[in-house]
Amino acid sequence: MEIDPKLVAAARAAFPAQGKTVVLGAPLHAGACHPEPLVQLPLAMLNRHGLIAGATGTGKTKTLQLMAEQISAAGTPVFVADLKGDLSGLGAAGEASDRVAARARETGRPWQGAASPIEFVSLSGTRGAQLRATVSSFGPLLLAKVLGLNETQASVLTMVFKYCDDRELLLLDFPDLRAVLQHLTGDGAADLKDYGGMSKASVGVLLREMVELEAQGALAFFGEPEFDLDDLLQVERDGRGLVTVLELADVQDKPALFSTFMMWMLARLYGTLPEVGDLDQPKLVFFFDEAHLLFDGASEAFLDQVQQVVRLVRSKGVGVFFVTQSPKDVPADVLGQLGHRVQHALRAFTPDDEKALKAAARTFPKTSFYDVEETLTTLGIGEALITVLGANGAPTPPFATRLIAPASRMGPLTDAELAPRLATPQVKKYAQAVDRESARETLAERAAHATSSDAPPRTAPARGQTARAKDEPSTFEKILKSPVTRSVATQLTRSLMGALLGPPRRRRF
Repeated sequence: MEIDPKLVAAARAAFPAQGKTVVLGAPLHAGACHPEPLVQLPLAMLNRHGLIAGATGTGKTKTLQLMAEQISAAGTPVFVADLKGDLSGLGAAGEASDRVAARARETGRPWQGAASPIEFVSLSGTRGAQLRATVSSFGPLLLAKVLGLNETQASVLTMVFKYCDDRELLLLDFPDLRAVLQHLTGDGAADLKDYGGMSKASVGVLLREMVELEAQGALAFFGEPEFDLDDLLQVERDGRGLVTVLELADVQDKPALFSTFMMWMLARLYGTLPEVGDLDQPKLVFFFDEAHLLFDGASEAFLDQVQQVVRLVRSKGVGVFFVTQSPKDVPADVLGQLGHRVQHALRAFTPDDEKALKAAARTFPKTSFYDVEETLTTLGIGEALITVLGANGAPTPPFATRLIAPASRMGPLTDAELAPRLATPQVKKYAQAVDRESARETLAERAAHATSSDAPPRTAPARGQTARAKDEPSTFEKILKSPVTRSVATQLTRSLMGALLGPPRRRRF
């Protein structure tokens, strides 16, 4: 079946020949694919953020891989989270196959295998450079999300951070935070009179949650040296942007930790990068996989912070793409900030699925070429309904698209291939933890000083007694033992003996 000529004309109007772009695929209609024009996303519009969504197994990860390798090839660094270990294949060239050749023919896009420059980072330090962040830079909102605190407990944590800032107590790792909590429920309880009280029950919850997180390996994550975000913004000598892969296969049981860490990283980028406005291409593109984990159980304050960062980080030259199963996984206020949509197939097996499908369909621009609801349920693997912001900032009509195949390997690296990539200078840079003086040591020093200052004074000697050390001789003993006393005593003894015995008699011969 031939594709509708009117749809081809609409695609040509939506995707005119332009500068650097991320090429996604070819328009698709009723099973037919037209290789010209290709559906593409202007590189200069990547900082308008986007969403990659779809049911499990529909090709979201491969779409992420396709976009990441093209963005890197254009000279922009990329950061991706790899939950299942699939994305390590970005570091190896893809291999030709019948399926890849068929996809190249259908989309009219020549295919050639190519690898991307890649660095691995890890929260545990076992599969890449050890990522660390100080407790202080993480902040109370993000830390409360990690610890799963309610609003009351989160407010207690915020008060603790404020107390430490006012008292110049450095919160670098969990032992620092634990020391402060124990201090404020013990000897330092009176210090909180100007901050409001906190119950021992709330502190107990905090300590228990910290112990639980430490048991999952978080002790290695909080501390120094803190990861330098400049290491993400590297461009290779050949002009390609570095792809940093956060390996999460070994910490899949700690979703709150890795999702919130990525939010920390994004917030730090927003706080440290200068304002640059609109660039020809962004400084960094950030792919937030399994995005629903970030928002599950999040407080209003946390969601407000996410929305603010997503909205404002655009002017810092950073693009953010959320990757998740359904658009409803992302709060509406955040979803409204996303200009690009790559929607893979959705399933409608239950009433809840059908409701989510209708809601997703209503978020697309109007089109006379597709029944959006039907299209979303009939897309195949590696196909998506796509709308992007054009070069003029206006959204394009949605086009069902058959995506091109990634040039890198669509599978993980082997252990033998991975091993040399885990011994790079960057990995060695963060291998050794540093434990400098911080809140724990400061509080211990203050406690020791207070103890020595409060030592009880010596007991005054009773009347008639001489205060002296246990083995020190008395004044009378010192007089008796002096040489002068001995001489006087000798003379006195002789005089007494003379008086008693009388004058000496002369001897006769």
